[in-house]
Amino acid sequence: MEVGGADLRSSIKKWKIIYPVYLNSKKTVAEGRRIAAAKACPDPTCIEIADSCAFLKIPRAIELDKAYPRDFFQVGRVRVQLTNDDGSPVNPAIRTKKQLMIQIAELVPKHHGRTKKQEPAAGPSVVSSNNKKKNKNKK
Repeated sequence: MEVGGADLRSSIKKWKIIYPVYLNSKKTVAEGRRIAAAKACPDPTCIEIADSCAFLKIPRAIELDKAYPRDFFQVGRVRVQLTNDDGSPVNPAIRTKKQLMIQIAELVPKHHGRTKKQEPAAGPSVVSSNNKKKNKNKK
């Protein structure tokens, strides 16, 4: 079993790496963004990137203990397998790392974690604005 684990680890080392900063629309190219700002998404996470890869049927491995070399406060990265051992693409629609990053950036805003976060945030803000109006009327 250990040999299989070591085999898997050595094969994962050959996979391509995607850091969340590569897809972050709030970063500049100098800070590490790799795709056009118009195609990028705001503040992607490793989990969202990995879930997008799962949706695209791309093998992936999350490494939460690794940090982006230019900014070590940005922790986490995702390794993806774009090609099989024989050189053929895993997903024929996605042949390059840049194509994959653009596809992921389109999927991240639709991630179920983001849509759930936005719904509760809208509810309390409406209530608080009503409370402010009531307080103004009482004065």
